[in-house]
Amino acid sequence: MKKKIIVIILILFILVFLILFIYKKNNILKDSVLTINKVVNKPINFIDKKIKENKEKNKIYKKYKKLNKKYKKIDLMDAKYEESQKEINDLKKVLKLNNVLSESEYLNSTVLFRDIGYWYNNITIDRGTSSDIKKGMAVITDDGLIGVISSTSSLTSVVKLLTTNEVNNKISVKIKVGEDDYVYGLIAGYDKKSKCLKIENISDNKKIPKGSLVTTTGFGSNIPSGILVGRVNRIIKDNFDLSNTLLVKSSVNFNNINYVTIIKKEVTK
Repeated sequence: MKKKIIVIILILFILVFLILFIYKKNNILKDSVLTINKVVNKPINFIDKKIKENKEKNKIYKKYKKLNKKYKKIDLMDAKYEESQKEINDLKKVLKLNNVLSESEYLNSTVLFRDIGYWYNNITIDRGTSSDIKKGMAVITDDGLIGVISSTSSLTSVVKLLTTNEVNNKISVKIKVGEDDYVYGLIAGYDKKSKCLKIENISDNKKIPKGSLVTTTGFGSNIPSGILVGRVNRIIKDNFDLSNTLLVKSSVNFNNINYVTIIKKEVTK
C-alpha cells in the first residue's frame, strides 16, 4: 500500500513538474514571439505613420492651393475695384473742371495710346477733326495745362506734352509777382533733372518770389489765358546776371494721364 502511495506521489510530482515546465516554456516562446512582432511591426508602423502624415499634408496643400486661388481672385477683384474707383474719381475731377470752365467751349476725351519710348513727348486721344478738333488747341486736366494738339486725324489727335524737349511753338505765360503785377515769359522746354518746365525770355528783372503762380497769357495762340501752368520752383541767373530762367513745377502728374479736356476756343479775360 505504501508503495502505491509513493508511486502516486511521484507520478503527481512528475506531472506537476511537466506542467510547470511546459508553462514556462510557453511563456518564453510567447515573449519571443512578442519581441519579434515588435521588431517587425516597428518599421511597418513607422511607414504607416509617414503615409498618413503625407496624406494629411497633401490634404492641407490642396486646401492651401484652393485658398491661394481664392486670395488671388480677391486681389484681382481689389485691383479692378481700385482701378474703377480711380476712373470714377478722374471723371469726377473732369466734371468739376468743366464747371470751372463754363465760359469755354470744351470737349472731354480719353487717352488711347502712349508710347513707352516717347512717354514724356506725346499722347493720343480719342477725338479728332470729326469733333472739330484743330491743331494748336490747349489740352488740360483738372491740375492744369498738359500740352497742345500737334496733329489730328478724323477720330484721333496727338497731344504734344509740355514735358517734351521738342518745343517748336513756345507757349506764352505770365508770372504773378504782385496783386495786379505780372512778368511775362515763354515755356522753352523741360528739365528732366529737376522735373520742371523751363521759362525763358523773362520780360524784366523784377524780383520773382519762389512759389509765384504761372498761368497762360492767351497771346498769339489758341490757348486761353488764365490756365494754370504751375508755380516757380527755382530761379537761374546767367553769368552776367542779365536774364533769368525760371524752373516751374507743374501740378500735373504726367505719369498718370487718363482723361483730358480740349479747350476749343479762347476765353476772353
